[in-house]
Amino acid sequence: MTMRTHDTTTVHPVAVVSGIGSCLPSRVVDNDAVIARGALLTDPGWIRARTGIERRRHVSPGTSTGDLAVGAGRAALASAGGVRPDLVLLATSTPDHPCPATAPEVAHRLGLGTVGAFDVSAVCSGFLYALAVADGLVRGGVCAAPLVIAAETYTAIVDPADRTTAPIFGDGAGAVLLRPGGRDEPGAVLATDLGSDGSGRAAITVPGGGARHPRHRPPPGPDAHFFHMEGRAVYAHAVRRMTRSSEAVLRRAGWGAPSVRAFIGHQANQRILDSVGDRLGIAPAHRYGNIRELGNTAAASVPLVLADPAVHRAVVPGERTLLTAFGGGFTWASTALTWPDVTPLTEEPDTGQPTEHADDGPPADHADTGPPTEEPNTGPSAEEPDAARVSTATSALAPAFVPSSPL
Repeated sequence: MTMRTHDTTTVHPVAVVSGIGSCLPSRVVDNDAVIARGALLTDPGWIRARTGIERRRHVSPGTSTGDLAVGAGRAALASAGGVRPDLVLLATSTPDHPCPATAPEVAHRLGLGTVGAFDVSAVCSGFLYALAVADGLVRGGVCAAPLVIAAETYTAIVDPADRTTAPIFGDGAGAVLLRPGGRDEPGAVLATDLGSDGSGRAAITVPGGGARHPRHRPPPGPDAHFFHMEGRAVYAHAVRRMTRSSEAVLRRAGWGAPSVRAFIGHQANQRILDSVGDRLGIAPAHRYGNIRELGNTAAASVPLVLADPAVHRAVVPGERTLLTAFGGGFTWASTALTWPDVTPLTEEPDTGQPTEHADDGPPADHADTGPPTEEPNTGPSAEEPDAARVSTATSALAPAFVPSSPL
């Protein structure tokens, strides 16, 4: 299939990022608050040294993953200039309900009528899995404007008294809108790599609540409905898998690692990010992240860095960009793309009622519409003050990015 791109040359289309959005809860929770809430036997300095995390965001009571997803999706659409999506993919491991999927309601609340919508469950690799699916659908001509959202509320599944997980995780959502375009355009998705190893399924898990241990039967343990992680095993696998996957996608793109000007890894742990960057040979000056301010937001972590205004000020559109992630399952994924030429926007969580849309028909054609470590995690703290709310473009991710540096 061929199609005409913006420069009027006929090429095989690839997916191009045309809009980026984010949504973060206003509640900022620092390490002291996490320790106090769970009565954890640790100290702020230990959390910071072992994970690189100083603060994270937590949702307020009554705010769900779907609320964050709607906010991020709306911001991405505004960033793209109001183009109407023809598909919604939501990457999450904390859906609003076990059944049905959260994506259809998100699409409804965005006013998108009866467009296709489904969830993607690959834990922390979820965004890159969903991006790969959307890229394939664009290349195959199945859709022209897929909206890819990653949203998580890990405070719903993390035990605040668990020292190994409570300090690590935060809540948030990021989203990108794609369109067909040429390989030489800023934002072009050029290569992907996906992998999994189900033998590691027990290392990152919520044991109870599914068909293996349904809720109406005695649980396998008193904390079976909380998130569990085997930190040391996850650390070793994450470094190895993210490194090898990154190498594979770089080969497919025809890039050498030293030519990468923006490296964004899943924000699981600063030491993991540094280890992967060092093994790949990517200079610290070209590694970007926001783990210090947002913690590990699971599937949302990579798009939240993509949405960071400070990163956009530091990276030139069109420069070579490498994304990589590792998550439960085990799953891993990497993507090679050129840095998008878009302005990221941010929205507050949307806790309102679904938007009614009179037109349930298909959207207009796009051309016409213009793994952390053995350490901690986090839970919400009622004592923490709300941060300033942001609903336009600039600084949703305050001290926005941190070039990775050894701890």
